[in-house]
Amino acid sequence: MIMLFPAAVFAVLYVASRRRDARRLRNGVFLVSAIACGLVALLSEASRTTPFTVLLAAFGTVLLVGVLGVLLIGNGITMLRLEGRSLGNLLSLFAGVAILVLPVLAVLLVLGAHPQSLPSWLTIVLVALGLLLGFACCYAAATFAAFGVYSLVYSRYRHTRTPDALVVLGSGLIHGEVPPLLRSRLDLALRIYRATSPGMTRPLLIPSGGQGDDEPRPEGTAMAEYLVANGADPSDVLPETASTSTRENLLLSRDLQQSAGRDGATIVVTNNYHVLRAALLARSIGSDAQVIGSPTAAYYVPSAFLREYVAIMVEHRLLNALAIAGVAGLIALAVVWSLLPI
Repeated sequence: MIMLFPAAVFAVLYVASRRRDARRLRNGVFLVSAIACGLVALLSEASRTTPFTVLLAAFGTVLLVGVLGVLLIGNGITMLRLEGRSLGNLLSLFAGVAILVLPVLAVLLVLGAHPQSLPSWLTIVLVALGLLLGFACCYAAATFAAFGVYSLVYSRYRHTRTPDALVVLGSGLIHGEVPPLLRSRLDLALRIYRATSPGMTRPLLIPSGGQGDDEPRPEGTAMAEYLVANGADPSDVLPETASTSTRENLLLSRDLQQSAGRDGATIVVTNNYHVLRAALLARSIGSDAQVIGSPTAAYYVPSAFLREYVAIMVEHRLLNALAIAGVAGLIALAVVWSLLPI
């Protein structure tokens, strides 16, 4: 039960970090670490009375990974059928294949499943590559778990006071009109807007989104029309129509909010899969805004979460590169040591 101590430490770190600012990716690292250590402690204790517990857990993990890979491949096929061919829509298909193939390849390389006729130095290199591939798989799994679990936790955020402004992040238009994905964001903003208590100032609605190359008009304009058509007072709607990214959504919307004299609490509305990354970006620009998410079609969620994960990993590419490079350096040193004529 010694693993309960680090589990408790990580749990305390999670609570303290979340209270300080819920919009930190490290919160997910602390939370998943606490859960993992707690599960290891329970597994260790259970194995004392039931020797086959570890084997059952290992088998269950392998089975779960296999099922996940198959489901992701199925989702990738669904995305191609419903959303068309694009790199983003292929992510779940690629992830499913990678989950099924890469860990097996890493194990085969490490266990020496290669021809006996190979030179000893090449065998050592192949084993090293297997170790590096295995670490990369574990690193991707751990970071995605931290991102995914905390995304779900953070998306449960509930605002407790009427905001001074509601910023609705844009997404692509279809033939210049608001599609279902974007409509869910606007409907959530309208629900909060309508829930304003009598006598209180209604929040400023800032639909935010510029005009893409394949769009006939800015997203912010179409979103503003939808809000007004569904009951928002035109004087409460101030569209932002120049942004081209989530970061620009937040920056330009904040400028509009300040110019309108609405410097109070801000809530950013997006879809549930985008909540954590939007919150991280809000924090990075010094905004106090909290982010809430609207529902997303179930088939769309896996690919959307994978896109958000890839985007966050790219934004933290230096840290990730250092982690991979550090382990690669240690493995390279071990290879060199193994090849020295001692």
